[in-house]
Amino acid sequence: MGAVAAVVRKDNRDATKTVFHMLRELQHRGRDAHGIASYNQVFHAKNFRKLETVKLDAPAAVGYNLSKIFPQDKKQPQLTEGFALTFDGRIYPFQGKAEIAIAKELLQSNPKQARRLISELDGDFVFTIATETEIVAGRSAVGVCPLYYGENHQLAAVASEKKALWRIGLKNPYSFPPGSLAVLNAEGFHFRKVKTLSRPTIRETRMEQAVEHTSRLLMESVKKRLRDVKSAAVAFSGGVDSSLLAFLAKKCGVNPTLIWAGLRNQIELKHAEEAADALGLRLETKICSEKDVLAVLPRVLWLIEEPDPVKTCIAVPFYWAAEKASELGFNVMLAGQGSDELFGGYKRYLNTYSTLGSEGLEAQLFHDVSTAYQTNYERDNKICAFHGVELRLPFADYSLSTYALTIAAELKIASKQDAVRKHVLRQAALKLGLPRFMAEKPKKAIQYATGVAKTLKKLARNNGLPLKTFLEKLWMEQRAGFEA
Repeated sequence: MGAVAAVVRKDNRDATKTVFHMLRELQHRGRDAHGIASYNQVFHAKNFRKLETVKLDAPAAVGYNLSKIFPQDKKQPQLTEGFALTFDGRIYPFQGKAEIAIAKELLQSNPKQARRLISELDGDFVFTIATETEIVAGRSAVGVCPLYYGENHQLAAVASEKKALWRIGLKNPYSFPPGSLAVLNAEGFHFRKVKTLSRPTIRETRMEQAVEHTSRLLMESVKKRLRDVKSAAVAFSGGVDSSLLAFLAKKCGVNPTLIWAGLRNQIELKHAEEAADALGLRLETKICSEKDVLAVLPRVLWLIEEPDPVKTCIAVPFYWAAEKASELGFNVMLAGQGSDELFGGYKRYLNTYSTLGSEGLEAQLFHDVSTAYQTNYERDNKICAFHGVELRLPFADYSLSTYALTIAAELKIASKQDAVRKHVLRQAALKLGLPRFMAEKPKKAIQYATGVAKTLKKLARNNGLPLKTFLEKLWMEQRAGFEA
């Protein structure tokens, strides 16, 4: 786990200093080692002071900040014949060696083979390659690991977070499309789709078959994401998603520690305690106050890089959960993000079903699954990375996602007044052995279950502002620091 930065100078100037400034902006994502490389030179250092004097005399350069989660994690970039490579993320299942070593083998000393990293590897990752005059960048199909891109008349660049691009004067970065490859050169960006989520034909209309396949694919997804770990945390609410992940992790031989974070006096904490007891797993809590919300808000906005009210309400308790996981010594945390989009969990889907019918709902679910990298995954990855915790999302699995999108809407939502929803997943949970009271627990959004949404609205009112305006004001103060 770490931070990626890569630049091509369109003006043919040396890119080293530009990459250095980007890496320094992203030092919170990796503090164990830092490196910068061109196609034929690489420099590694333990701190930025030693890296600051490096000069590669190359218009294309890549850089990496390492957060060493496991012993096999190696310093980067690494040189091979004629190019430099960075690879951030995980390949599933664990194959006994560093991911970057697997990537180098697949490339076969030929950067033109880069599409194979996306088409043939199962995992959550991004990568960059520096040749003599170009950068090649790619992102895995679902988009769990963040990557952003931007350009102006002087340069084109990609980075793990927007703030690195803001720092070098790229004011309007975009999220790099998952499953795609891009070549950056003096002419800008040239994108090509390789392995993306596409809307399938609805094939699965039988509940028994849907439950069978969903159960198997989810079990496989959890298993391959835990093969390299002996201990892990689970962001836990006591609902079907997090309870099922905790239950399956235990079946895989990893007894996870469950983490609930939120405001005091929340009834959902009692539900989480009951679920943890039934699962026979330890529950750790982080109980916070209104003052804690206000204190953490600027940092949360700095991390998620936008003042969106819904994202902020979700990000605050997730920040606390990741912080607690880090305090307890965990470097991997599972979370249930992606489930609601795949299986129709959000209450708003009832309105879609009512007005547009099953075809309209299926179209909406595909849209939400295929854009979840922007709405959820990037936000949560950035929060976890700050705490040195690697986020793993079993529901955001390519095989599970592509299958779940073929399941008929009627197997996910039973009627236009369905208060429970996600029926195929709930039936799969029962088949796998999850206690019924957890499998059938109605959904309550994290921002409401933790009390954070109510508290943020109160803080905004105390300042005489609507929540959106209140967050935008705080965000502008944060954004000014990037562009100073």
